[in-house]
Amino acid sequence: MPKFYARRRLSILAAFTGLIASVGLFNGPTASAALPTPVSAATARTYLASLTVATEDRTGYNRDLFPHWITQSGTCNTREVVLKRDGTNVVQDSACAATSGSWYSVYDGATWTAASDLDIDHLVPLAEAWDSGADAWTTARRQSFANDLTRPQLIAVTDNVNQAKGDQDPATWMPSVSSYRCTYVRAWVQVKYYYDLTVDSAEKSALTGYLNNC
Repeated sequence: MPKFYARRRLSILAAFTGLIASVGLFNGPTASAALPTPVSAATARTYLASLTVATEDRTGYNRDLFPHWITQSGTCNTREVVLKRDGTNVVQDSACAATSGSWYSVYDGATWTAASDLDIDHLVPLAEAWDSGADAWTTARRQSFANDLTRPQLIAVTDNVNQAKGDQDPATWMPSVSSYRCTYVRAWVQVKYYYDLTVDSAEKSALTGYLNNC
């Protein structure tokens, strides 16, 4: 008899846990972007302190100098890989295009069910990278930067939000979802550190302020 009651209590507990999980599923976002987890705030502060401060120079920038959305595997290019990674229940056709799914944009808190409503944001924009040292890179290195799935550099977000961001750095643009800003600046600093890019004085000041509140 004690074993029976123990099993019954476990069964009730499992059912209750499942109910709680279901409630969370219905009340929460339908999907959450799977940006590779950035370094901690403490590590980001250390990285930021080591970055060279320099004035930006956009002379000669052209987006085509950063070959992007290259083939990653089979027929899937970088954009399609990120859409699959960042969405929930994503269905792709034989050409790897997402035909259905759900995507939650962490920048603005919007949920979308059409891939056409999403852009893949270069968290550190290509023009920003050019201004910060990528003008001296080889084309191969710029291609690696523009298609980097390992660092927290690519993320699926609402298209017009990404377009509003443009090539701005954290001194002039941040996600409207304030709870995501710590993740955003940690990722920004990690990418700049990994690629040995510079920061300008206003950018460093803004990053320092945000990181101090993480």
